[in-house]
Amino acid sequence: MNEATLRVPATTANLGPGYDALGVALEIYNHVTVRRGASAAAHPMNAEVAGKFFPAAELAPFDFDWSIRGDVPRSRGMGSSVTVRLGLLHGLNEISGRPLDATRLFQLCAALEGHPDNAAPAAFGGFTVAGGPQVARFPVDPALQFILLIPDFEIATPDARRVLPAQIDRLGAARSCANACRITAAFATQNYALLRGAFEDHLHQPYRERELIPFLTTVIAAGEKAGALGGFLSGSGSTICCVLEEKAKGEGRRAKEIGDAMIAASGCPGARVMVTEADNEGTIVVS
Repeated sequence: MNEATLRVPATTANLGPGYDALGVALEIYNHVTVRRGASAAAHPMNAEVAGKFFPAAELAPFDFDWSIRGDVPRSRGMGSSVTVRLGLLHGLNEISGRPLDATRLFQLCAALEGHPDNAAPAAFGGFTVAGGPQVARFPVDPALQFILLIPDFEIATPDARRVLPAQIDRLGAARSCANACRITAAFATQNYALLRGAFEDHLHQPYRERELIPFLTTVIAAGEKAGALGGFLSGSGSTICCVLEEKAKGEGRRAKEIGDAMIAASGCPGARVMVTEADNEGTIVVS
């Protein structure tokens, strides 16, 4: 095989207090095509992915090229870099005859990213808890809707990490831990009513709001007032996500009302809204 195309889902990570651990795959995708052969102008990611994949697979390196198309916004806290890295890893794996399993490919991607919260849901789909050698994964019911406010500005992950303090308040950390546990219980049991009030965070969101996204709390409050269970900063931003459980068919208007309220509260004329469900498949080969 000399070419493979992978479909990799976008993700929303952290979910407020689940910093660097919790994530959900979304039905928004990038398609990455990997081809054996030299590239006219190799992308910087080629070398870093090759440096992880070929030693792990115990294979002699070969030249490769790739292209990407899809709908995952760049540098908006939706795992765009993971779609590339995971797509390249899976593509090289397909071309090489699948020497590595999905878990090993996820581990390589998480190492490249520096944290596993986006890599895990993108790899396996659904809601994931990543930390340590194993990933806990739970499917997400399609009744759960994710309303994404996507501002017209980017935030690079390194910039978002630089604004975080070296130390945090113990009480705030304890409250965040309790909320992260409640979020995990909600997804594990599909009792999504438990999510109400559980996205409150004291680990990263207050600092990123103060320095980078001053309308975060206002947007989440507007979404909740319009009917959302709650909301949070998606990854390191700039996207803000609100969550709605549709208990009956035909409630799509509620998602629109929430999205409209979020845009109005943001004051960002260039912002847009995407409404989606969770992806429960993760990265798959499409050709």
